[in-house]
Amino acid sequence: MPAAEFSVEVDATPKRVWKVVSDPRNIPAWERHVVRVDVPDDAVLGVGSTWSVEMSFMGVGVRVRGEIEEWEPPSRGRVRLRGPLDATIVTTVASLPRGHSVLRHEVTYTFRGVLGRAVAAGLGALGGAQMGIKRGTLAQKRQIERSA
Repeated sequence: MPAAEFSVEVDATPKRVWKVVSDPRNIPAWERHVVRVDVPDDAVLGVGSTWSVEMSFMGVGVRVRGEIEEWEPPSRGRVRLRGPLDATIVTTVASLPRGHSVLRHEVTYTFRGVLGRAVAAGLGALGGAQMGIKRGTLAQKRQIERSA
């Protein structure tokens, strides 16, 4: 499976970082290809929680299902996406001195079926998964630091 990872220092405590990055409702603000995220209104996030993500790559729309597999606030979580995009995203938040943190995402992924191949081609044309992870993580950093 292909993989991508990116880490960034954030001017915020792990608790503040986790509050932002652990909420799937924020995903459209970080990833321009995500059109919508549907999380049950009464959802208390934890192991087994699910939601759906509607994505669009170069005019090709797909839906994937997200599920939390590990949940250790405010330091670690693992989410599995299933659909034309099948991915595992491991997010870690580590404390640094002076109220700072390191935010890290590690993603392994594959694309399945005809729609998945179309999405993979679109992703490749836009700089690949590594560029997408970097762009999304930096968007998270901006959101976290603005909310201070």
